[in-house]
Amino acid sequence: MLVDSHCHLDLPELAGNLNQILDSMQLADVGCAVCIGVTLEDFPRLLSIAETCPRVFATVGVHPENTGVQEPTVDDLVTLAGHPRVIGIGETGLDYYWHKDAPEWQRDRFRTHIRAARAAGKPLVVHNRDATADTLRVLKEEDAGEVGGVLHCFTETWEVAQAALDLGFHISISGIVTFKNAQLVKDVARRVPLDRLLVETDAPYLAPVPFRGKLNQPAYVRKVAEEIARLREVSCEEIARATTDNFFRLFQAAQTVN
Repeated sequence: MLVDSHCHLDLPELAGNLNQILDSMQLADVGCAVCIGVTLEDFPRLLSIAETCPRVFATVGVHPENTGVQEPTVDDLVTLAGHPRVIGIGETGLDYYWHKDAPEWQRDRFRTHIRAARAAGKPLVVHNRDATADTLRVLKEEDAGEVGGVLHCFTETWEVAQAALDLGFHISISGIVTFKNAQLVKDVARRVPLDRLLVETDAPYLAPVPFRGKLNQPAYVRKVAEEIARLREVSCEEIARATTDNFFRLFQAAQTVN
């Protein structure tokens, strides 16, 4: 069995075809998927999917790209994370690609999520784009290793991966690893300790080869696992077993529900 540790089933591209997506997951032996929160306004929508679909979990958070949305407080996040289908805090982090002036509000929002994760005792789902030094610095300053979490859709160097691992975090590999020119990601996929590795789709985005350019879905996480297996010269079954075990060990709330 595989787990898609990061997707967005509540987005219109996927939500309108949810039954077929869940059927495809079953056919691909993808046992469950995590629907990731990106705003508080949209949280009820994704939570309803997790409540009605036993194969789907949820997280709660406000994505660092999102402006003009309700700002979360620690109390907000802790309260919402108390729902049994909510297994983590995020998607949170820093994104300086869209916010090139590295605004302090973004770092403050990140700190709020980390503090909520520590208060709730649930791991973080971290987004990092063009903000590696500050992402690692804030995680360290806020003692994020106390709850740990995952750097999702990892695209940085092995040195950055090592720094994240040293802070107690897992590394999640997406369909980017199947892209021909994604040498940094391939290198990290080869070298991450097997007990700290997760796989994801980030659906509906970043569909792996041979579906690149098309709508992504959780069933395609198998292509990610197959490529990692090829790179590491092991069986796909070994990658599936390890990443699934890692998921349930990190996101312990998922164990209590299932």
